[in-house]
Amino acid sequence: MAMSEAKKKDLKGRRASPLVTPSDLGAKASQEIAGGMNAILADVWALYLKTKNFHWHMSGPHFRDYHLLLDEQADQLYAMSDPIAERIRKVGGSTLRSIGHIARLQRVKDNDADYVEPLDMLAELREDNQQLAARLREVHDVVDEARDIATASLIENWIDETERRTWFLFEASRRGA
Repeated sequence: MAMSEAKKKDLKGRRASPLVTPSDLGAKASQEIAGGMNAILADVWALYLKTKNFHWHMSGPHFRDYHLLLDEQADQLYAMSDPIAERIRKVGGSTLRSIGHIARLQRVKDNDADYVEPLDMLAELREDNQQLAARLREVHDVVDEARDIATASLIENWIDETERRTWFLFEASRRGA
């Protein structure tokens, strides 16, 4: 049985771009979703590293509590990274390839200061997490429009986790009466 010309062309196209995972979402939707999710992934990596930075450089009378809180939050961020990258690949996109790639896409500002007050660390991370939740909502709108239910479902859980981190950072930084 002879292979059709269309089938041969499709196979040649796949060989020319071997990392393009087939998806029923369409090329435009795949590109938009991958773009939005890559920016989220860059932000997650930047926020992960900032959280670990503050975890490593924590000091003061609440050291243990803050140190443990930030370690837990960094673990949550790290745990998000692989599912985000795998989702990008599943919809037909390619994902981040280097630290430089992250730096070009990240919107979370780095903090390279030699010393940051503990409450300033918590406030900065709280704001970063709030911004991450807002950006996750923006990408959720994109995936909703494309009817990408799987990505939407993941994003909904990540929004909840991000709001929880924001809440804990807020409560941990409140001054006692």
